[in-house]
Amino acid sequence: MDKHLRNFGLAVCVLASGSKGNAIYVSDGRSSILVDAGLSGREIERRLQSQGLRAEELCALVLSHEHADHVQGVGVLSRRYRLPVYITRKTAGAAYRLGDLSETVYIECGVTFSIAGLEIHPFSLSHDAKDPAGFTIRSNGLKLGIVTDLGVVTSMVREHLKDCHALVLEANHDDAMLLNGPYPWPLKQRIRSRMGHLSNADSSTLLGDILHDSLQHVILAHLSEINNTPEEALRSVSPTLIGSRTQLHIARQHRCGDLIVIR
Repeated sequence: MDKHLRNFGLAVCVLASGSKGNAIYVSDGRSSILVDAGLSGREIERRLQSQGLRAEELCALVLSHEHADHVQGVGVLSRRYRLPVYITRKTAGAAYRLGDLSETVYIECGVTFSIAGLEIHPFSLSHDAKDPAGFTIRSNGLKLGIVTDLGVVTSMVREHLKDCHALVLEANHDDAMLLNGPYPWPLKQRIRSRMGHLSNADSSTLLGDILHDSLQHVILAHLSEINNTPEEALRSVSPTLIGSRTQLHIARQHRCGDLIVIR
């Protein structure tokens, strides 16, 4: 980790995002965590190394929900590096793929907790999982929001994402591409439902509602490889940021994103 980050900033790196695996690295220069670990342990290690980061420097894993694309590497990393896993009880009960963990720390949506100086607040999302959570993470006077895998933007989601300096935000699908695409109709209905995923248009609307002068970076995440493209997501969301200084990024499935430092 960049020594200049210590005590001055907050960093985020989306290691992978999409239906084949999700993992987000967050650090304030003193403490580093992963939010979800949905790739193999070896692949997560490789992607961290590509950004000059080391799995040995992690101090915890924080899980949003139990789906396989968010938990695949959790058990391996927890055991290999003796990492505690922060998880709600309902999610733990549903996450049968985890195996043995070095340590389990139970959290609750709506209750703030701390990991070595990182102040983390989990809040409930609408998704087809037992107890899905979004997160805000604070350190050094900065605030990062993470919201993927949600079917609808509630007033609570908007409230928690106010005043973020950076945001990882789902932009899963383009409505027309989904409706005209190859998925069977029941799956299309599931994706478009309140328990599914946000469209590009939904993400643009949410971003317009919470945009403010201090929002430095927005990372569009969990793009569908069938029902979206990076170009379409950018086309839909970019107009919302006209006139602002906010930088817009796309999280990818098959390669690690850049380490973004918020100051």
